[in-house]
Amino acid sequence: MRASEYRFVTVWRIAAPLQCVWDAIHDPAAWPQWWTCVERVIEVESGPDDGVGALHRYTWKGRLPYRVRFDMRVTRVEPLVSLEGEASGDVEGFGCWRFSSQNDIAIVRYEWRVRTGRGWMNLLAPIARPLFRWNHDYVMQQGGEALARRLGARLVGIDHGGPDS
Repeated sequence: MRASEYRFVTVWRIAAPLQCVWDAIHDPAAWPQWWTCVERVIEVESGPDDGVGALHRYTWKGRLPYRVRFDMRVTRVEPLVSLEGEASGDVEGFGCWRFSSQNDIAIVRYEWRVRTGRGWMNLLAPIARPLFRWNHDYVMQQGGEALARRLGARLVGIDHGGPDS
């Protein structure tokens, strides 16, 4: 794996109905209303009813003093099971939400496999990798907490991991 390539895995466990969790994640245009790290989502192209082919432009801000902007094209939608897309822009790669439930706990696993597309990020990657990972984990921590609040549910846990974490 090159220094500018990352694989992040985050698992949220929320005491909420899986349908409610799916509905919130499947509606990225509403994310800025509840996920403070998502500054903006613009629908560039709508997809058919299932959403495959839709294109959204995201602006994210974590704790570090920069923003990440990218487009995400939805490549797969399997309701209540998975939502996948391809990213291009400041980061390029693949994102996949997987949904399941166990004992009334919704389990959401997000895998983000990307490479940085900005020159300064690539230049700093060998030394800044731990900071980029920390920033990503912060963004995902905020998302899990915010989603639980939005649903009036209890956040049971958040795990961060991955082979390069």
